[in-house]
Amino acid sequence: QVQLVESGGGLVQAGGSLRLSCAASGRTSSGYAMGWFRQAPGKEREFVAAISWSGTFTNYADSEKGRFTISRDNAKNTVYLQMNSLKPEDTAVYYCALSSYYSGHYYDPSAYTYWGQGTQVTVSS
Repeated sequence: QVQLVESGGGLVQAGGSLRLSCAASGRTSSGYAMGWFRQAPGKEREFVAAISWSGTFTNYADSEKGRFTISRDNAKNTVYLQMNSLKPEDTAVYYCALSSYYSGHYYDPSAYTYWGQGTQVTVSS
């Protein structure tokens, strides 16, 4: 079993920045990919960013390109999401997720096996 714990959410003004962290523990093994998703009230969960084990491959939703950066520290079993130039429409609960391998379906929630409990990000205008 794998546990994922997100942190770093909060309230920020539009144009501000936040850095989310997701720490993995339990029966993790090398090679796993990580993703970030978000869900706003009344909306479906949507893809934000994903990163391969080595960090060589990263992908972002179009609306996040140039503003968000995903990274990871495998020694700490932690993945990060640096969010800059935040907008009110970025307000959502942000979830990290783990997949045993990086695939072309990195944007699909069903490709991920384990999920964190989520952290709230609120961007005020």
